[in-house]
Amino acid sequence: MRVKVLLPLPMGAGYDYAVPEDLSLTPGDIVSVPLGPREVTGVVWPGGADGKVPDEKLKPVKRQFSVPRLSPQLMDFVDWVASYYMVPKGAVLRMVLRREQGLADVKGKTGFRRCAVPPHVKLTAKRKAVLEAAGDRALSARELAEAAGVTDGVVRSLAEAGALEPVMFDPDPPFGAPDPDAGRKELSQQQEAGAAELRALVRDGQGTALLDGVTGSGKTEVYFEAVAEALRADPEAQVLVMLPEIALTLPFLKRLEERFGTPPAHWHSDVSSAGRRRVWKRVLDGSARLVVGARSALFLPWQKLKLIVIDEEHDQAYKQQDGILYHARDMAVAMGARQGFPVVLASATPSLETVHNCELGRYSRVRLPSRYGPAVLPDVEVLDLRAVPPEANRWLAEPAVAEITETLIRGKQVLLYLNRRGYAPVTICRRCGERMTAPDSDTWLVEHRYTNRLICHQTGFSMPKPEACPHCQAKDTLAPCGPGVERVAEEAKERWPDKVVEIFSSDTVEAPGSAKALLERMTAGEIDILVATQAAAKGHNFPGLTLVVGVDADLGLSGGDLRAAERTYQVLSQVSGRAGRAKDKGRVLLQSYQPDHSVNLALTSGDRDAFFGAELHCRDEIGMPPFGRLASVILSAEDERKLLEEARALASHVPHAEGIEVWGPAPAPFYRLRGIYRQRFLIRGRKKSNLQAFASDWLAGVKGTSAVRRVVDIDPYNFF
Repeated sequence: MRVKVLLPLPMGAGYDYAVPEDLSLTPGDIVSVPLGPREVTGVVWPGGADGKVPDEKLKPVKRQFSVPRLSPQLMDFVDWVASYYMVPKGAVLRMVLRREQGLADVKGKTGFRRCAVPPHVKLTAKRKAVLEAAGDRALSARELAEAAGVTDGVVRSLAEAGALEPVMFDPDPPFGAPDPDAGRKELSQQQEAGAAELRALVRDGQGTALLDGVTGSGKTEVYFEAVAEALRADPEAQVLVMLPEIALTLPFLKRLEERFGTPPAHWHSDVSSAGRRRVWKRVLDGSARLVVGARSALFLPWQKLKLIVIDEEHDQAYKQQDGILYHARDMAVAMGARQGFPVVLASATPSLETVHNCELGRYSRVRLPSRYGPAVLPDVEVLDLRAVPPEANRWLAEPAVAEITETLIRGKQVLLYLNRRGYAPVTICRRCGERMTAPDSDTWLVEHRYTNRLICHQTGFSMPKPEACPHCQAKDTLAPCGPGVERVAEEAKERWPDKVVEIFSSDTVEAPGSAKALLERMTAGEIDILVATQAAAKGHNFPGLTLVVGVDADLGLSGGDLRAAERTYQVLSQVSGRAGRAKDKGRVLLQSYQPDHSVNLALTSGDRDAFFGAELHCRDEIGMPPFGRLASVILSAEDERKLLEEARALASHVPHAEGIEVWGPAPAPFYRLRGIYRQRFLIRGRKKSNLQAFASDWLAGVKGTSAVRRVVDIDPYNFF
């Protein structure tokens, strides 16, 4: 007997292996098989063996792992994703197997639980804290110490004294069963109406709905009701709630725990390898029923997924930018349609694709048009910097300074928003004009004054800021150009020296838990002025924040990006929504040199739908998404000559297809990265065009070389 085994490698569509007599294998079984001189983990795949290799040459399956098999629905989804994104099936399977997460045999750990305290044991305050934190469930020394706020030594001394009982425990214990009725909050009339619509969607068992609510309307509590309905309907149901940012995930976990009575499983890049192993294993065996995760959580080994909620569905973080260039929101909707379960998309500023699908009736729409409780939407005003420009080497105009001062006098908080990390986006030599760039790249180095380093945010290159210009050798001539959050924070500290000013960006909250600590301080009112990138723009509730200042509202409007206006409106609307979420009314000031731009007009008027309508009309006129389709072909090589040769060859062999155009080749906006040169083609087709088939036929007709890499990006979002 033989089976086809799909390997988690970007090659082939599965290989035939012989099945030893002591094994009985079924599609979905996870196995270990020989591949050359090594053993590789793979999955017995549906469709049967191809029979091309003679029986006598087949290598046998070495091992069958004693874990649940992958579900037929998940394997079907792997096949579909591979076809849609034009990648090998094994490359998609690699996202599921996660380097064999949960397959290795893990030994039990020694933990401690409370027992009767011997009379001779002296109980200090710290020891009492340990005993109070200890319970019937075994905890490791570290876990117990963290729960009690003491060192590991205090725990171990209690154990040695006989006050704690050592026991062996599973390092990957099952997650607690969520209770759909544990912590349900009282909903407003508006929220209850929306929750009823989502419960009906869950009961129907299929379809996609947009939960369209203004910032502060309480969308989270509403879609919690959909989660509860799915968990209540089936005691084995699994639910996934997806968030675009880790900074959103950390405080969100507490809300889920309070609502459903148990900590949810969570999956993102800040989770330890042991934590990821536990989540993967428990999703596979079905005991992890409620999971919160970033985009990669979509490819966990789900057994009985019954609902996906995608919060901030418009966020571009759902689009993977390396490896398999998938869009998690789109794939979640496809998964729900193929497997017959509902998907809820939530946003105050939905993507144009989602808005268009609602208009066509493909998605239902649940509206929350007003904020929860007494809170109302903030007033938005645009400051015309042409009329009131900031002082030289300052970034806040005088009207904004006056408004900030008045807000601080009232004891309220201020958010200064600028989506630029570091101190300055460009460093220029005042003598020769040299712009500091990353080695072998066309990307500018961003100055980070707090660490005195120049950093490339595209390649990750970092270096100390030199004393002399590398080009002309002049000393003390390297000058920052333009503002980043560090520079705005510097100005804020100079203007309001008695106030607490903090920075919130991906550079300042790199350590695990640092984002949570900063957000907790902001929520508690311990920070007066928060200078932040878009990391603070979504999902956060700061009761004392009443003023938001957009330092550069025009940032992101230039460059010819198809989605520039849409993205700028979304992020400015989201950051504006942080103001006035409690009883005090909020105010938003947007500094701009283009006060009459459609984005600014939409924000000041509050007419979001008119802005979206105008954007959709423009897209329709030029046949761009969501009215047409795009695919991008990226060529990259270390040898620029070979790259250009292959680009010209492809350009001269573009096949004719009705309704499909090919533009290019053109240099990528960052033409050179890490010594790699890049050229791009853009394919535009009608809505019904099969761009995958077109691209496959086109690329197959021009023989490539190993020196030039080809990547196809279906539904591209970025063009750098």
